[in-house]
Parts: sequence; structure tokens; C-alpha cells
Amino acid sequence: MGTEPMMAPPKNVGGTSMRWYHYVAYFFGGAFLANALPHLGNGISGHAFQSPFASPPGEGLSSSTVNVLWGLFNLAVGYLLVCRVGRFDLRKTRHVLIVGLGILIMSVMLARAFGRFHAGN
Repeated sequence: MGTEPMMAPPKNVGGTSMRWYHYVAYFFGGAFLANALPHLGNGISGHAFQSPFASPPGEGLSSSTVNVLWGLFNLAVGYLLVCRVGRFDLRKTRHVLIVGLGILIMSVMLARAFGRFHAGN
């Protein structure tokens, strides 16, 4: 009885246990991915666009180069939050819905914010 080796508890073989903060990371990852799009699109097109680095922040225009860099930063953070936290799986509806919710909410907020400057509201 005392000579048997201790066995490790069984691991979750069928799937991985998701922690609540994985879902928070996926949500904010979606938000960062959504924010990357207008900055990259305008920057790559050579257009000045609002950014946090303009004067006043978020209202003034930043150069296309600043917007490309800001867009790539947002893309990198979105990637890290979605792909490097937990085990994101495109085939798991819950994972995709959480990222999609982050994209949806950030997209609506950005549409309203940028619409003030570009006659979108």
C-alpha cells in the first residue's frame, strides 16, 4: 500500500477548462482587432485619421504612418489576447461569439465616434 507510485489526477482530455479571464481576454481581443481596421485602412490608403496621438487626442488627425503603426499595434494586442490566452478554438461557438461581441461593441462605438467627424451619424 505504501509502495505504489502516486498517480497524477486525470486531465481534462475531452476539452480544456476555460477560466473566466480567458473570455475577458477574447472580448477585448475582439475590440482591439476591430480598432485595428480603421487605422490600418486609412493609414495604408495614405489618409490622415483620428488617433490617440493627435491634438486633441481622438479628434485631431494623425499622419497615415502613425495610423499604420497604431493599427499594427492594435492588431498585435488583439492577436495576443485571442491566440495566446487560453486555447481559442474557431470551432467553439462560445469562443467566436465572445470575440464577435467585442468586435460588435467596439465597431458600433467607433462608428459613432468617427461618424461625428465624417458625417456618418
